[in-house]
Amino acid sequence: MPQQEVHQGQCPDCLGSVPHPDQGFHRQMNLLLSRLDEQQRRWYAAVESAKLGHGGDRFVSRLTGLHVDTIRRGREELAASLQDRPADRVRLPGGGRPALEKKSRRSSRSS
Repeated sequence: MPQQEVHQGQCPDCLGSVPHPDQGFHRQMNLLLSRLDEQQRRWYAAVESAKLGHGGDRFVSRLTGLHVDTIRRGREELAASLQDRPADRVRLPGGGRPALEKKSRRSSRSS
């Protein structure tokens, strides 16, 4: 899996000129997210959002660059104990890119 660029969070406190205690944590959080696959990012962001409570999805979205709907989806999947998520793959079966090679069909034309 190629390494992603580390997202620069948009936390209002981090963007200010005065250092604050959570700056290091926010930086580490984005560093960790850059090394996770798409579903792991979604789930980790959902856990952090749930710890914050009301407004958590929006704050974590600003901090991580993930869409609020992605974080909500992560919370829903975790609430369902990841029942519908395969343990051995990132995407559900049938997901992802189509095969590069086209299957050729023999055409039977009658003259």
